[in-house]
Amino acid sequence: MVAFLKYSLIRLALFAPLFVLFMFLQLGAVLSVICAGLIAFAISYLFFQKQRDDATASLHHRFSGKAKPLRSAGEVADADAEDKLLDSNPDVTIRTSTPKTPEA
Repeated sequence: MVAFLKYSLIRLALFAPLFVLFMFLQLGAVLSVICAGLIAFAISYLFFQKQRDDATASLHHRFSGKAKPLRSAGEVADADAEDKLLDSNPDVTIRTSTPKTPEA
């Protein structure tokens, strides 16, 4: 994800001064956004191919299902506690679904 962040920051660094320039030239907010966006896109497309390819590969890896899941410190601590509990009590089983209740 670092590559994606790096490429996004490059595009933002291109967009921001162009937007300010177009606002200074009094094109209006909407037209300034459109012009700055198109020019920033064209520059990044032409001159930052390696960074774009790295960002694309990073996103593909993250969403392909091959990447390790991102977990918070609390989730990791909970999983460790659960693992310790299961290791110390081998006779305990965990059900992943609730049993069906008989209908009356």
